[in-house]
Amino acid sequence: MTTRRTFLQRITALSSLSLAGCGWRLADVRANAKTSGQRDQLYIYTWTQYTDNQLLKTFSTQTGMKVLADVYESNDVMLAKLQAGGGSNYSIIYPSDYMVQKMVEKDLLTEINHDRVIGLENLFPRFQDPTYDVKNRYSIPFNWGTTGIVYNSEILKDAPEDWDYLWQNQEQLKKRMTLLNDVREVMGAVLRMLGYSYNSQDENQLQQAYEKLKEIKPKITAFDTEAWQNQILAGDLVLAMCYSADAIRVSKENPKLKYVIPRSGSSLWTDTIVIPKTAINPDGAYAWINFILQPEVAAQISQRLNIATPNLAGFEQLPINLQQNTSLFPPESVLEKCERITPLGKFDEIYDRYWTQLTSS
Repeated sequence: MTTRRTFLQRITALSSLSLAGCGWRLADVRANAKTSGQRDQLYIYTWTQYTDNQLLKTFSTQTGMKVLADVYESNDVMLAKLQAGGGSNYSIIYPSDYMVQKMVEKDLLTEINHDRVIGLENLFPRFQDPTYDVKNRYSIPFNWGTTGIVYNSEILKDAPEDWDYLWQNQEQLKKRMTLLNDVREVMGAVLRMLGYSYNSQDENQLQQAYEKLKEIKPKITAFDTEAWQNQILAGDLVLAMCYSADAIRVSKENPKLKYVIPRSGSSLWTDTIVIPKTAINPDGAYAWINFILQPEVAAQISQRLNIATPNLAGFEQLPINLQQNTSLFPPESVLEKCERITPLGKFDEIYDRYWTQLTSS
């Protein structure tokens, strides 16, 4: 199940997104690269859109180290590969916040030696002691974002303000809207709409969310995390549940596409950098972390890749129009209503059961 990022083989097919026009090129990344494990090389395992050729070249120039990036399509794919022993050559991995917790529980991560890290003080205060990894013991934040709704403002004159817009306007939106193909995001959004937590462990509340989703399912084009981008640009869709980074990307192609964070709240996520216990080049891993924490590098990444930096010193180097982009950097009043997705242990199985019933019926 794809969760947040677009997989390499698929994104290269999205020609209408004109990635080159966004000011960056795809890195030399491969889904199944063979690695040699040499210590003068650094192998990283990341999401497709979190690196580019310019970033890799700059790092190599600064360190004299060759860096190669492989990509994965979801946190679960990454975790499965590591647990199967297929990730032994990687010294840097980019898990999402909740996955950091899972990987710590499974004893897969090296505790970061902060004496070897330069630039942690550059982070926004909220990222110096995150709830998912207290004091950044095992991870360094790389970027962050929200989940919300992107819509065609030329067709939908009244902007969606909350998740209930989909139910109230389901006939107008019939077969012209999509929801994410992600159980925790979709169930969480409906739970939040109903006044509950994104991370509810009350089965009665999950049942209510499931019934609401059953009601609207016939009107949904698909549960989809990536194909919606081409479809909304082509005019086949008028609304999609999405991640903020993807919404910003398509809105650059069509300014009539607007992104909103529902007023009842949504999810707040952070993707991070970690060092696995199997890292064969820990010196290179720390060099990469220190490179990423440089304010000028953080600012360049944010501009080229259209992602929100957790680096305050880097943020201050961004053009004022980016600093004031509320889709990229929402105000505190909005963030206060958002929740992080957290692991729920065995209760995750109940979410999966309802999701299977919903998507297979």
